Amino acid sequence: MNVYNHYSLKRLNTFGIDVAARLFIDCFSVDDVRHMISYAGSQPIFVLGGGSNMLFLSDIEGVVARPQMRDIKIVSQKADEVVLRADAGVVWDNLVSFAVSHNFYGLENLSGIPGTVGASPVQNVGAYGAEAGQTISKVEGVLIPSGKAFVLSGDECEFGYRDSIFKHELKGKAMVTAVEYKLKTHGELNLDYGPVSQRVSEFGGATLQNVRSAIIDIRNSKLPNPQKQGSAGSFFKNPEVDSSIASAIHSRYELMPHYKLPNGRVKIPAGWLIEQAGWKGKSLGAAAVHDKQALVIVNNGGATGADVMNLANAICHDVKKLFGIELEMEVCKIGGK
Repeated sequence: MNVYNHYSLKRLNTFGIDVAARLFIDCFSVDDVRHMISYAGSQPIFVLGGGSNMLFLSDIEGVVARPQMRDIKIVSQKADEVVLRADAGVVWDNLVSFAVSHNFYGLENLSGIPGTVGASPVQNVGAYGAEAGQTISKVEGVLIPSGKAFVLSGDECEFGYRDSIFKHELKGKAMVTAVEYKLKTHGELNLDYGPVSQRVSEFGGATLQNVRSAIIDIRNSKLPNPQKQGSAGSFFKNPEVDSSIASAIHSRYELMPHYKLPNGRVKIPAGWLIEQAGWKGKSLGAAAVHDKQALVIVNNGGATGADVMNLANAICHDVKKLFGIELEMEVCKIGGK
């Protein structure tokens, strides 16, 4: 366990917000996690993974803890099914690469997503028609502040759209230490979302590796590189609306992209709504809407969390005024009042 005082988090969040933690602790084992909890005492503990889905609004007065356990192993394998176990500190895309290289099906559409394994059940990360929760069979962790170990099944995680029990009952009360994923050794590829099918064809046809390559290529063409321009990827959730609302908007915008859901509701891309509201490529102070993907807010240099929120609030106001739809943030706000 490594402990640091007044530690800068600027390089540890993909938005590049310049804030610091009063106390920062790296944990290299489950025992370290328990020691960290004891060391923190009554101070609040914030768990930091890859820093890719959060917006810091202020310095962190409590403890910021980062799991650094990074092992991947095959727990079991049958004729058509395999279970992978990955520690919370594993870089998410390294896990996807491991699965694809072993011809395991289920994670390929989630290629290129920044962050770590520990965040995958918290956020129920998803992209291009797939979600991590569809494959998660078990989540291991430690409760805060008791230090007791817990194990949850995938069903017990209560996965929803970018949602889980870790954002509700267990918010701030648990640290994920490892996740198990149940994947297929034979399976059907999911090519039906957006431009995936066409791009896979351009890469040579429907194979696991070609799907991974196509997804990464699509992401790179639309999303900024956080090493060069700070962002948190998709800033807003794609809203799900009643079919009557979708029909009313469609009558005004014939080219409105939309996806019918099994529950009868309709998902409309938030990026399209934001673009129609006139925000694509526009800036407000040091924060801006990305010029290639309106779902992404970027740091043009020196932006604070407040700058980003001012822009986000302005976008929400205009989208609601134009469409009557309230956008919901996908990014988690950390700190502030």
